[in-house]
Amino acid sequence: MATIKDVADRAGVSVATVSRVLNGRSPVAATRDRVLAAVAELGYRPNVVARALRTARTRTLGLVISDLRNPFFTELADAVEQEARRLGYSLIIGNAGESPEQQDDQLRTLLDRRIDGLMVSSAGTGSEVLREIVASGTPLVLLDRSVPGVAAPCVRAEGRAALTELAAHLAALGRRRPAVIVAPAGTPVGDERLEYFRAALAAHGVALPPERAVGSPDMTPAGGRHVMRGLLDLPEPPDAVLAADNLMALGALDEVRARGLRIPDDVALVSFDDVAWFAHTDPPLTAVAQPTRELGRAAVHTLLERVEGRPAESVLLPARLVVRRSCGEPA
Repeated sequence: MATIKDVADRAGVSVATVSRVLNGRSPVAATRDRVLAAVAELGYRPNVVARALRTARTRTLGLVISDLRNPFFTELADAVEQEARRLGYSLIIGNAGESPEQQDDQLRTLLDRRIDGLMVSSAGTGSEVLREIVASGTPLVLLDRSVPGVAAPCVRAEGRAALTELAAHLAALGRRRPAVIVAPAGTPVGDERLEYFRAALAAHGVALPPERAVGSPDMTPAGGRHVMRGLLDLPEPPDAVLAADNLMALGALDEVRARGLRIPDDVALVSFDDVAWFAHTDPPLTAVAQPTRELGRAAVHTLLERVEGRPAESVLLPARLVVRRSCGEPA
């Protein structure tokens, strides 16, 4: 089996430098990449148990995702895993399934595994376990969703500019009766995005009354279809609908088609979250795209700052509007 000295010889550095890289403390990217390449070539595996006993660190991170069935969170988890592995950390992933109770079970399981730190995309807003984690001093980073009362850095996308651009896009197309399929009640980021969109519409003289901003029971296709059914049954149905999540957008699309209506002729449809297949639907769906992989990488780096005992700030990365044909085209 390869030793740490073999790695040092292959990379042309000292054993101490290899040790620093494997512990995430190499300040020079070129050196880190050279050492990690030597580790991969030689198949070097450090003695994790012995190192954990020496340092009280396991070089293992935990990630609890609110719902791995959602393509946005699947890609987010993949980005986190790749960046953690690149930096010499293992990752254990737990799926909350949009259930606060299942989330708390996953959190307790990960804490029992002696992880070095946690990233959590929270399912719900009232987790006492998250507050206990903060109180215990375990490094914690919130991902995509902030949680009231949980004092931890949050890495998420900021949608104000993209939603402002979307409001202008709809106004230019003559859409005067917009509606929103809102994330389940009590989701702070969802509430924030709704207010951004309402204010952006108002700047174009377009109202978004309460009956056209309806919360979904859950972030699933069934939830999106349920809300879309109610919106289309209004005395004055909307001529444009923004779904606050990609799965809810798919459910809304199903309801429109089930009624024999056409997109964008009868109603425009937009998704907050872009996924690869939206470019191939008929018509292709306009979407607010979050920088998913950048969010995952930023979450890992923010957590490692906490693991190393350094202060870490919340991170906001801009979303962008991807215009396709589901809202129509300007004359």
